[in-house]
Amino acid sequence: MSDRVITDRGLSDSVITTRVLDDRIEISDLAVTTRIGVHAWERRVRQTLLVDLLLPADIRPAAARDDLSLTLDYTAVASRVRKFGADSERLLIETFAEDLAAELQSAFGLPWVKLSVQKPGAIADAAPVRLTIERPAR
Repeated sequence: MSDRVITDRGLSDSVITTRVLDDRIEISDLAVTTRIGVHAWERRVRQTLLVDLLLPADIRPAAARDDLSLTLDYTAVASRVRKFGADSERLLIETFAEDLAAELQSAFGLPWVKLSVQKPGAIADAAPVRLTIERPAR
């Protein structure tokens, strides 16, 4: 793993240096049951969405000490996503994605989040519809 260093000159012409970590935790095809859809029949049933997450994490402290408490706990993230889905009702996957991104950033103090939401069966005879968003820190 290597850090990238970004250097820029601020308004006062002083040098501003920021470290950007390349560490990421990815969770793919997480099944999330929720109520979602614009059609009346969709509102009556629970549907399964598939969620992909790409989350920043500095894994070095945890790796050095072999200590879960020093990194982003992906089991806790997955549980939070599933609970979010179980507790929510949305018309659009766009709303689901925006609200989930905000929830994860708030709950885990993430500087950014990238996520995809797939809705199987949204279009007959097609692969699942996929929406992907990336949100910076709020």
